[in-house]
Amino acid sequence: MTLRPFAAAVALTLLSTTALAQDATVPEVQPEAMRAHVAFLADDLLEGRNAGSRGFDIAARYVATQFEGLGLTPAVDGKWYQPVTLSMANLKDGAPARISIGETSFDNGTDAIVTAFAREPDQTLSAGAVFAGFGIQSPENGMTDYAGLNVKGKFVVVLSGFPKGMQSEIGAHLNAEKVMMAQAAGAIGIISIPTPEALGRRPWKSYVANSQGPVVSWIETDGKPYVRAPGMRGSATVTGKAADALFAGAPRSLQSALDIAAKQGGKPKGFALKPTVTITRASTVSTAQSQNVIGIIPGSDPALANEYVLLMAHLDHEGIKETAEGPDKLYNGAMDNAAGTATLLEVARAFMATGAKPKRPIMLAAVTAEEDGLLGSQYLAKHPVLPAGGKVVGVVNLDMPILLYDFQDVIAFGAEHSTLGPLVGRAAASAGVKLSPDPLPAEGLFTRSDHYRFVQEGVPSVFLMTGFAGEGQKQFEDFLKTHYHKPSDQIDLPFDWKAAAKFAKINYLIARDIANAPATPLWYEKDFFGDVFAPGAPKAKMP
Repeated sequence: MTLRPFAAAVALTLLSTTALAQDATVPEVQPEAMRAHVAFLADDLLEGRNAGSRGFDIAARYVATQFEGLGLTPAVDGKWYQPVTLSMANLKDGAPARISIGETSFDNGTDAIVTAFAREPDQTLSAGAVFAGFGIQSPENGMTDYAGLNVKGKFVVVLSGFPKGMQSEIGAHLNAEKVMMAQAAGAIGIISIPTPEALGRRPWKSYVANSQGPVVSWIETDGKPYVRAPGMRGSATVTGKAADALFAGAPRSLQSALDIAAKQGGKPKGFALKPTVTITRASTVSTAQSQNVIGIIPGSDPALANEYVLLMAHLDHEGIKETAEGPDKLYNGAMDNAAGTATLLEVARAFMATGAKPKRPIMLAAVTAEEDGLLGSQYLAKHPVLPAGGKVVGVVNLDMPILLYDFQDVIAFGAEHSTLGPLVGRAAASAGVKLSPDPLPAEGLFTRSDHYRFVQEGVPSVFLMTGFAGEGQKQFEDFLKTHYHKPSDQIDLPFDWKAAAKFAKINYLIARDIANAPATPLWYEKDFFGDVFAPGAPKAKMP
């Protein structure tokens, strides 16, 4: 991520005599209120708030009553809840789940991962295979991995990630789109091989552990589980001997492809593979009811009544997992994402406390099933609850701020892509906080949280992460290593509740500025995400 043009725009904004640091109308967020929300939402009573569970429903009811107490307007035909029916697919106990490569079979959980598949509960799928490098087809970014390859009716074998040196957010997007690219090329399945670099960040045992739960989707109006690429019928992830077996008799070895991929800008070329690949699996499919909780703060300007600013936070977490190491099996999710939901509630309180409505209406949503693949936000993006003519013009996402230290900087994912950037910079500066570039580009965080479902619908969005300045890096990295998606992410962590209040205040200021700005947020000209997802929309010149 490069922030140089963005930083220049922010500097110009900060010269304004109306800097928010001198704005006496900004309500104070109380640290005690932030703690109270987190303490309730991360309590053992809620059993980890897994989407579709009783614990999640209790959390949803808590948010709805908070919205009601603050005086918000229910967003869904006079109700707080947007129902979301979830499809839950699990591998059938005692049934085979394996990938066979030539004459050798690899059971799920060994050197291969094969997950459940709701659309074909009993499946045996056989086809030839073709290696396609990184599996990226994006000529405008110098990637033509499918050029000269015939993958129609076959499995595509791809390396994880994207070439070294590619801009991280673009690379993360292209990595997330590989299944769509494979489908467009005519493949029926995709097999991913983690690179050594990927395995260094996330050991294979973590891949296996994270694959043990259900595969979750939401149910479409035709009663089928939603999938973005319905033509892709098979998928697997392989390493070690299973990965080597795919390349038996191939013109080049897997190691040679990995060596090329390890170089700056390295792009391994594709070629046909010899073994036939067969995926065998049996799944059980059930449904569960969940919901997004959505309230509205009406706007004051009738001319802007159809232009909604969306603040969102995911309400779910990981529930209870018997596979957890140690005696504690309950994933409370205090930081992830009780902290984000608490921020959402206190931003709502700040808006209502001023007594003055924003010019544009603001929609606040606590969404379900983020941990299952950004599903609640995807459902909301594709099934808007707005009145006829209404549209979301900008998104502020609140997801897992690390509130263990008095952060001195933030990373504003998405800010440099649109005119949201200067607003974010001004809001941060008013709290004495600077903007920093992405310190974790390999993680592809811009594509991994709920705002991205609205980016995919063409809506400029921003997502703040507490930064690495001062003690930030140590605290942040220690949380990721020790507590992220672990039972220890709970209320007894040493939260800095004053920092939590500061984080909420910054996000309030961002949302307020979007709501009161003369114009809606616009993608910048020639921005990758604006060109891909909003090609016909008006664009702004990069400052």
